[in-house]
Amino acid sequence: MAQGPETIAIIGCGLIGESWSALFTAHGHDVAVWDPASPAAEPLLERVEGARRQVRRIEGRGTERDGRLLVARTLEEAVAAATWIQENAPESVPLKRELYGRIEGAAPPDAVIASSTSSLTWSELARDMRHPGRFVTAHPFNPPHIMPLVEIYARDAALRERAAGFYRSLGREAVVLNRDAVGHVANRLASALWREAVNIVAEGIADVATVDAALVNGPGLRWSAVGAHMAYHLGGGGEGIAHYLEHLGPSQERRWATLGSPSLTPEICAMLVEGVAAEAAGRSIAELEAARDEAITRILAARKEARHAGE
Repeated sequence: MAQGPETIAIIGCGLIGESWSALFTAHGHDVAVWDPASPAAEPLLERVEGARRQVRRIEGRGTERDGRLLVARTLEEAVAAATWIQENAPESVPLKRELYGRIEGAAPPDAVIASSTSSLTWSELARDMRHPGRFVTAHPFNPPHIMPLVEIYARDAALRERAAGFYRSLGREAVVLNRDAVGHVANRLASALWREAVNIVAEGIADVATVDAALVNGPGLRWSAVGAHMAYHLGGGGEGIAHYLEHLGPSQERRWATLGSPSLTPEICAMLVEGVAAEAAGRSIAELEAARDEAITRILAARKEARHAGE
């Protein structure tokens, strides 16, 4: 879907806001950012430019279409001329509702308000809005300028389609929920898997590094090409998922019955912290993030090449 330039306001310019800013400006949209911490303009611009270089590398684009990035002094200044507002505040319903009140009082009446919320629902966030028909939850996977996924929900069907078209114009994989749910889709799946990963450590089946290695080199690798349902369809042989459910469904249920529901007690938290420290092997968060981003960038390039080869 063709998408013309938007004038975008970023409300909350931490890790997610900086990443969005890089993606939006790399696609030619002008962006005004505001954060209550009043980030210094020069370091912020440098961080965004670093992320924007990654976007150019992934998408093979030059700098000629970059939009402008401005640091606004107030929220009201940031949204005054915005057509699209991406809110990235902490996961607090009262805080977000307060921000929406200020945004609705200062933004143009037809501006879309999109929340990057990772777990909160449209229903609880939109409750006090004067015009909820222009509000959409648009949850990215971190970091948004690299990870393609954006999960979308709005009560208004036309807004859902508009939002999906906008994020797809940025090269994102926009998935639209049929109804709002805590954690959307991806974080519900990630939480379910991590719950059992924690349980495996807590029960002494394997340590943190072993769990991560099993995931990355087994199902995680497969899931980068096909989803959970399709993976089991392919695991059913020539008759696909119907054969799998008929013949192997009971074994799946037996596994489900043994899965745990651990609590994050101080003892288990200590085991996780110690295990992650051992796996990190002295590497800083910045070093680990750089290694992750480089690996994901290469995986995305390989997936793109594989899809083109199959056409």
